[in-house]
Amino acid sequence: MNTPIYILGIESSCDDTSAAVLCDAKVLSNVVANQEVHSKYGGVVPELASRAHQQNIVPVVQQALEQANITKEQLSGIAFTRGPGLMGSLLVGTSFAKSLALGLDIPLLDVNHMQAHILAHFIKEEAAKTPPFPFICLTISGGHTQIVKVTNYFEMKILGETIDDAVGEAFDKSAKILGLPYPGGPFIDQYAKLGNPKAYKFTKPKVGDLDFSFSGLKTGILYFIQKQVRLNPDFIKENLHDICASIQFTIVAILMEKLKNAVKQTGIKHIAIAGGVSANSAIRNSLQEAEKHLGWTTYIPKFEYTTDNAAMIAITGHLKYINNDYAAISVTAKARLKVTE
Repeated sequence: MNTPIYILGIESSCDDTSAAVLCDAKVLSNVVANQEVHSKYGGVVPELASRAHQQNIVPVVQQALEQANITKEQLSGIAFTRGPGLMGSLLVGTSFAKSLALGLDIPLLDVNHMQAHILAHFIKEEAAKTPPFPFICLTISGGHTQIVKVTNYFEMKILGETIDDAVGEAFDKSAKILGLPYPGGPFIDQYAKLGNPKAYKFTKPKVGDLDFSFSGLKTGILYFIQKQVRLNPDFIKENLHDICASIQFTIVAILMEKLKNAVKQTGIKHIAIAGGVSANSAIRNSLQEAEKHLGWTTYIPKFEYTTDNAAMIAITGHLKYINNDYAAISVTAKARLKVTE
């Protein structure tokens, strides 16, 4: 009988403190503590985020171990987010993971947060299908928008990325212009279902075949709303659903256009999505449509593995562990880290 491999994953790159336990790539627990403190500031405050991580990390790890029904002595390795992310937040997770690995005398596994979003597809689930290599992954979050060619678990190449703002930021800033609460992306998604996606036309940015740009679109939306509100102060309230539907329609059209270009250039028809914005229902629907009409095979992760979570850190740690790819105890957190590093 093979000894089971238990990996504890710790995620603290931004404002969620998360811990998960995986046994042989299956999730036994995945605990996430959200930080409510940021909503009143309309964005994440780094100093407050790192303080909240310090308060949350011990109870969250404790809870993950209890839910998994194992003791810390049964762990095979500790995986943690090394970067990219907010430096203060990363340091909390890094220091904790190092101390625990040292104390238990087990391997330490450093994880690239962006790779982990992609590798979340390899968590063993009953009905989930995993993409075969090579596949293309559209990684979309509050901080990143990239098209990545994935040749094997740790060989990735960026085919295209945003030259300014990330798609998540475009959703959140548009929501802010409309007076919706933070984070606004899910609200736009919700209201868009009730509106006409072709009610208003927003211009798409002109950039390279595989690159993205969202700052111009954001500015275009701002000017459009300001102009309409001058003419009719109740414009947003009266047309909220149509505005949200039109914004979402434009953003999803930009993403799909770039994906089609990537398929054309590489000939790869296995398409995955990853990152927080991949929870968006219109993006998921567009990919399912592409599967029907373009002959793609699409891979859409479960909702709980799209936003920042420790299960994706643990699966990446698991893959590194079976590869004997351990981190030195001198490893340091890095706020900036490419998906290829």
